[in-house]
Amino acid sequence: MTNPLLTFTGLPPFSAIKPGHVEPAIDELLAANRALIDRLVAQTDKPSWENSIQLIEEAEDHLNKAWSPVSHMNSVVNSEALRQAYNACLPKLTEYATEMGQNEGLYRLYHSIKEDASQYNALTPAQQKIIDNALRDFHLSGIDLPADKKQRYKDIQQRLSKLQTQFEENVLDATQAWHKHIRDEAQLAGLPDSARGMAQQAAQQKGKDGWLFTLDFPSYYAVMSYADDRELRREMYTAYVTRASEQGPNAGRFDNSKIMEEILALRHEAAQLLGFNNFAERSLAKKMAESPEQVLEFLHDLARRSRKVAEQDLQDLQDYARQQHGLDHLEAWDIGYYSEKLREHKYAINQEQLKPYFPETRVVQGMFDIVKRPVSYTHLR
Repeated sequence: MTNPLLTFTGLPPFSAIKPGHVEPAIDELLAANRALIDRLVAQTDKPSWENSIQLIEEAEDHLNKAWSPVSHMNSVVNSEALRQAYNACLPKLTEYATEMGQNEGLYRLYHSIKEDASQYNALTPAQQKIIDNALRDFHLSGIDLPADKKQRYKDIQQRLSKLQTQFEENVLDATQAWHKHIRDEAQLAGLPDSARGMAQQAAQQKGKDGWLFTLDFPSYYAVMSYADDRELRREMYTAYVTRASEQGPNAGRFDNSKIMEEILALRHEAAQLLGFNNFAERSLAKKMAESPEQVLEFLHDLARRSRKVAEQDLQDLQDYARQQHGLDHLEAWDIGYYSEKLREHKYAINQEQLKPYFPETRVVQGMFDIVKRPVSYTHLR
């Protein structure tokens, strides 16, 4: 039977992808990529973009195209079988990435093209950028480290991969573990028909009557923006912001506190192995900012410039809630609700009324139209 992860072109065939397809596809692609790298490193021909880098880029793209839909599905249609397949592949992918990043023969291949001025200068800017980024990433993967530190770096990456996956699973499980089952329609006051319909469908899928609200964002957002029942908003807000922690309705059940502490410690150790003072410096090695201090100064400057306006917006919201609704003190679970009320008060329109004008087909096509539109910079002169 054909494995859809190995054969599809265009958009991923999500409905055709099954848990049993995942590990065989990833194993096959990893084996093919390793064989390709071994062949390219051993070749006697002079390395070039055409006979080396382009082949590597295509192979990596094939691997990424197979893994990306799996990763996405694991987040949005998670099941025990899919989770097992996903977790079985993560160590293999992490090992492969670290192995490639520390492959000295592959590093020399890229380096030889960079050092050949006539060949490198003939490449397009995009191709040169790919070469430069690859050489940078070799150093960030520990290519320069002695053998014992290389092994420690590999061990850290494997552990981080496991911890980060556990973190994500805890958040997902905590989100799915909480729900609010409502039978009294009076509690739905203020909610638009679309939110009620979605909640009723969720209840039916669980074999329940009435309406079922969850912490999935469409359900959560609708309640926080439109539900007149303040206690319902408070209950959902508390459950949402305490997911996967030692607090809230599922306190400690999916707690990520220890996982976060270990992730931070391992990131710091890995950064120091590579010669950075901390993980912030390591992270910025791939970004536009030059230092953590520059980032902090930017954020502080942004805060200084925006705080006065933000405080005025909050004051306007508080005044509106007090004057129009008799609420003396805004809580966190009131902000979205009264912001929507204030928008309706000022402009006589709400987000629900706008939805029919922005169907998916029109929005997606509009995004592509904007991307294709030629850019003019004359207005900046």
